[in-house]
Amino acid sequence: MKKLWKNCHIATMQDGQYSSIEDAGMVTLGQHIHWIGAFKDLPADVYSETIDLNGAWVTPGLIDCHTHSVFGGNRSVEFEKRLQGVSYAEIAASGGGIASTVRATREASEEQLLASALKRIRCLLKDGVTTIEIKSGYGLDYANERKMLRVIRQIADTLPMTVRSTCLAAHALPPEYKDQSDAYIEHICNEMLPKLHQEGLVDAVDAFCEYLAFSPAQVERLFKTAQSLNLPIKLHAEQLSSLGGSSLAARYQALSADHLEFMTEDDVKAMAAAGTVAVLLPGAFYFLRETQSPPLESLHQHGVRIALSSDLNPGTSPALSLRLMMNMGSTLFRLTPEQTLAGVTTHAAHALGLQDTHGTLEVGKVADFIAWEIEHPSEIVYWLGGDLPKRIIQHGQEISI
Repeated sequence: MKKLWKNCHIATMQDGQYSSIEDAGMVTLGQHIHWIGAFKDLPADVYSETIDLNGAWVTPGLIDCHTHSVFGGNRSVEFEKRLQGVSYAEIAASGGGIASTVRATREASEEQLLASALKRIRCLLKDGVTTIEIKSGYGLDYANERKMLRVIRQIADTLPMTVRSTCLAAHALPPEYKDQSDAYIEHICNEMLPKLHQEGLVDAVDAFCEYLAFSPAQVERLFKTAQSLNLPIKLHAEQLSSLGGSSLAARYQALSADHLEFMTEDDVKAMAAAGTVAVLLPGAFYFLRETQSPPLESLHQHGVRIALSSDLNPGTSPALSLRLMMNMGSTLFRLTPEQTLAGVTTHAAHALGLQDTHGTLEVGKVADFIAWEIEHPSEIVYWLGGDLPKRIIQHGQEISI
C-alpha cells in the first residue's frame, strides 16, 4: 500500500551532502521509497494513508557501523580506578581489561547477553539509529564466539533495526593460546570461521591489527580465509601505532578501516584507490584522552569517504548516543555537521556494503528515515545529548520505543 508523507523538508544525503528538498513529500510502497520530491510535483495517485509531518526535517535513518554491543558485565569500576591513578597495566595484571570482559561474556548465557545488549541498543534506536553493525570478539573460542553471533541474530529478530553481524574472533589472544598468536590465527582460519560462516552467523570479518593484538602478516592470513569464503572484510587499524594495516585492508578491498589515528599519507592513498571507507571513532578518542587525531586533511584531499560510529564497547567507548558521537566528530575532528551527518548515513552504509539499499533517501531504497522536529539538519549535531523530538520510520512503518 502506498503511504504519502507530507509537510516536511528532506535532506536526502545524496553525494554526501544535505541535498535538501524544501516543502517536500515522500511516497512509500511497502518497505521502500516509491517517490520523493517537491510536494508541488507530487503525481496524482491514491494513497492508503497520508501522514502530516508538521514541517519536520527528514533524514535517512542513522547507521552505527562499528559497535561491540554484545558483552558480559561492564568496566565502570576500572574506569574509576584509572581516574584514581591506577595504570591500565596494573588493572590488566589483576585480571582486568579485555580479559575481564572475555571472562564475563563466557560466563553469561545467551539470554543474559541478549537482555543486556537490548538495553544498550534501545538507547541507540531511540537516538535515531535504524541500522547497526555488531561485532563478536569477547568470546575468543568457538563456543563463545558462536554464542555472541547467535545473540546478534536474535537482536535482529527482536528490534525494528537492520543488524549486520561481524566476526571479530581476532580481537585479542585468548588465555588458552597465551604466547601462541600464530596458532590462534590458524585456529580461527581452519576451524572457527568456516563453521560460523556455514551456520549463517557471519556477514563480515574483522580483526585488530596492532602491536598488542595481531600483526599485519597474521591479519593477512585471516583476510585470505575470509576471501575464500566470500566474506567482506573490515579492520581495526592504526589506532595506537602505524603498522600499515589500513593499506593492507585496502589491498584486500576492505569495506572499511577503522580508528586510523596513526595512518600515513600512503595509507590514505591506498584507501582512496580501493574505495575503502575510513570509520572514525571519536568516542574512543575522547575516552582514552588521545592526542593524535586521524589525518582529516589528507582524507578529505584524497576523497576518502569518512564514516563515524559509536564504537560502543565496555572498555574504551561506553557510548549510548550516536548523536553525541556526531557532535564529537565535529568538535574533535572538525567535521562540519553536513559531513558528520553523511558519516552516519551514506558513508556508513558504504562501510557496511549496504549502499544500494540504505544511507540515502532515493526511489527504490529502503524506507528508513527520521522526521526530526528541528529547524535545520545541523541541529542534529549541535545539541549535546537529550532526546530530540522525532518520529522513527523503519521499512515504511513508524515505530515507537
